[in-house]
Amino acid sequence: MSAPWNLNRGNVQRVSSLARPDTTIAKRGLTRPRTTPPPSEGLLGKDSKLRYSDWVLWAAVLSLSMLGVLLVAAATKPANPTHPFHVAEHQAVFLAVGFVFAVLTSLADYRAMRSAAPVIYVLGLLGVLATFAIGTDVNGAKAWIRLPGGIGDIQPAEFSKVAIIVLVAMLFNAKRRERLEVGDVDVVRALILVAIPMGLVLLQNDTGTMLVLLVIMFGVLAIGGAPTRWLAGLGIAMAIGAVLVVKLGILHGYQMDRLTGFVHPDTDIAGINYNAYQARVAIGSGGMTGSGLFHGPQINGQHVYAASTDFIFSVAGEELGFIGGAAIILLFTVIMWRGLRIALRAPDLFGRVVAAGVVCWFAFETFENIGMNLGIMPVTGIPLQFVSNGGSSVFASMLAIGLLQNVHIQTKAGPTSAVL
Repeated sequence: MSAPWNLNRGNVQRVSSLARPDTTIAKRGLTRPRTTPPPSEGLLGKDSKLRYSDWVLWAAVLSLSMLGVLLVAAATKPANPTHPFHVAEHQAVFLAVGFVFAVLTSLADYRAMRSAAPVIYVLGLLGVLATFAIGTDVNGAKAWIRLPGGIGDIQPAEFSKVAIIVLVAMLFNAKRRERLEVGDVDVVRALILVAIPMGLVLLQNDTGTMLVLLVIMFGVLAIGGAPTRWLAGLGIAMAIGAVLVVKLGILHGYQMDRLTGFVHPDTDIAGINYNAYQARVAIGSGGMTGSGLFHGPQINGQHVYAASTDFIFSVAGEELGFIGGAAIILLFTVIMWRGLRIALRAPDLFGRVVAAGVVCWFAFETFENIGMNLGIMPVTGIPLQFVSNGGSSVFASMLAIGLLQNVHIQTKAGPTSAVL
């Protein structure tokens, strides 16, 4: 049987039956072009999505994480003379696993991520609900689940922050794709969906996480295009609610003690204000350059409670001084800046709301944690992202960074970028 014939630029050419299908015929559009990159391109190849990442954001997050491991080591070494760096090693593992989560999230299909928002939300709710059945009480809040094998505890409410951001972003984006403005019904629906995990977290006595969810809710509604009257009404309602909670005595005893201690910081420094006072002493004694890593007298004397978690910034203040504390604030500022930049350049409303929601979350937690170390904010259990010891905070924060990178990649590479 003779070989097939092909017309090419007006000349009759004989095409060999052994010719590759992606040469002459493919060039004439007669065969389906190859849609996947060759194996040699791989994860870091020229067609990889990773090349479109925000590398400044990656650098800031990794720098902050490595500094966090050092600070956790300094904070926990005095209490663990036999295995001085055991806790820091765990933190390093948490960060490594969390970074993998961030990379995978950044490479996820953008449209699939939008479609999966309801599933993410339901999984977040189930995690919080599980704490009521098998949860462990820590510092008055039953918000943790103890993992088998002595691995540690996990706080499901941390992941509800991601779930709320993605779900509200999906709802508002769907409305905008229909070329409709966000109306009252959409806001009410979003508020109900956000109120469910917030109510569950409140029942856990986890006031800090509930405050973060409030800030996230307000941020995503504002960026998502909720009517101004709703934003003003919610702001007034939150202010009135805060006053009523205090006046009616709804807060638990330890919560009232923290609030009282914040209002009167110089009283009862041996009792209610002991932790906050010792943190301020540690920061004040650090001066400009600090006493040196692992050489802080307050930290080594174990005078600062929860030095590896809530009061990790006091470790930086004492041992690395003003320069170390300023470096942490600068790195967080870079993360906020890149997040806002990603939000402004997002390809659609979904990406804009996701990026802005993450920035609101990080900004509030950073200000609250550093503020309570400095005595300008009340003491809560809010961690310092990437720095405080704890797997749940690290995993949730890294997932949020992955979302930011995903939106950035979608903006730079577009929907036709290679899928890994």
